[in-house]
Amino acid sequence: MTAGNCFVLTGAFLAGMVLGGVFFGGLWLTIRHTLSSAALGLWLVASLVLRMAIVLLGFYVVVAGDWRRLMACLIGFVLARSMIARVLQARRSDERAAVSEVSHAP
Repeated sequence: MTAGNCFVLTGAFLAGMVLGGVFFGGLWLTIRHTLSSAALGLWLVASLVLRMAIVLLGFYVVVAGDWRRLMACLIGFVLARSMIARVLQARRSDERAAVSEVSHAP
């Protein structure tokens, strides 16, 4: 494996991270927005179509027919999902701790 190939695979990995961030971050934003929306179904379907179009186009451009790029991009995509889930879980537990501290009288 040449140094140039390593850079290409690293770029594919980072692109997968970005695509995962767009997809799962967009999902999180959609869920937060639909909780207060009257057009729940429209938001969910439109968000899914938009996120899928972005991710599929991104994969198509990044992969360019090379299975090694596909694997690097997929690994980055899945890792981004794990990272976003971990960050949101920590944020949620911080919010719960803040609410529990405020909700009782001294």
